[in-house]
Amino acid sequence: MLPQAPPCPRDAPSPVLPRWCCLVSCHRRLYDLSGFVRLHPGGEQLLRRRAGTDVSAALDGPPHRHSENARRWLEQYYVGELEPGDEQVQAPGRARAVGDPGTAKVLGWGKDLVDWQKPLLWQVGHLGEKYDEWVHQPVDRPIRLFHSDFLEFLSKTAWYVVFMVWTPVVLYLSWVSYTSLAQGKTRLFSSFTTEYSIPVHKYYFPFIFLVGMILWSLLEYLIHRFVFHMKPPASNYYLITLHFLLHGQHHKSPFDSSRLVFPPVPASLVMGFFYGVLRLMLPEILGLAVFVGGLCGYVIYDMMHYYLHYGSPKKGSYLYGLKVYHVKHHFEHQRSGFGISTRFWDYPFRTLIPEETFKKED
Repeated sequence: MLPQAPPCPRDAPSPVLPRWCCLVSCHRRLYDLSGFVRLHPGGEQLLRRRAGTDVSAALDGPPHRHSENARRWLEQYYVGELEPGDEQVQAPGRARAVGDPGTAKVLGWGKDLVDWQKPLLWQVGHLGEKYDEWVHQPVDRPIRLFHSDFLEFLSKTAWYVVFMVWTPVVLYLSWVSYTSLAQGKTRLFSSFTTEYSIPVHKYYFPFIFLVGMILWSLLEYLIHRFVFHMKPPASNYYLITLHFLLHGQHHKSPFDSSRLVFPPVPASLVMGFFYGVLRLMLPEILGLAVFVGGLCGYVIYDMMHYYLHYGSPKKGSYLYGLKVYHVKHHFEHQRSGFGISTRFWDYPFRTLIPEETFKKED
């Protein structure tokens, strides 16, 4: 049984409080992590066990020394300071009131480089050389990109929309590919030679499908590393704006649930481009079979990406390792760890995030 988190009193200053609060202290500063419990990279249970305790030592490790971004992230949940002589974590009503002048100083409220009350897309290009550092300092707040409500709507997507839109497409194109291969008319290299062309039987479809998934995993890595993580020139307003639209907004607000998967409309344009490339390189049905395998890989990738941010996988599982790996990419190692659904391609390209041990960091 996990220890019960301290209850939030009815007379607490906040008008809306959850049924229980995850209050922790760090160097006599009090934090309410109730809204962060499910998002914690180490798992929900670990943070629940810390409820009502001082986490100062835990931030420094072992086993994990938290990054500067993680410490900055913690300050977003500051609610006050413990009263002198009070060594136990109490409810906010027993702490110095929220709105302490030190809060604004720590968080930088009122002196942010952008105006959060306005759409950010047209502001970030003016940050220049400050953009790269700013965009890699994550915050826990939603982002608005466009003035237009319609464009803003198109830029947001719930995770289940990707599954609902693309799963029927994967199933239909798989059926078309298999039945077409079953006709026995598809041959490899037939455009170069008839005598030595290789027939592609329907039994090969699962292997071709798998090749498409593997190619997608490579494409996922390459796009994430060289497109999403390009470093736009500080003097180029338009490249900075493009980077923020493609991926920067995700690094600035990594837990904005409406922007964790790719919207279907721009996704269809990108997929159409890659399908055209496959059509030029391979026979029509063979190219379609590879494409549908890649499309399935994309759907799995998007679902996994959402889960790595909002799921609570069991400690020691494959998904737990990926979640910790991906969070390190967001908070500490933005120039490495580009694999999301797999770390495989980080090995040959030498972008693997090193295994962390407390002794190494010392």
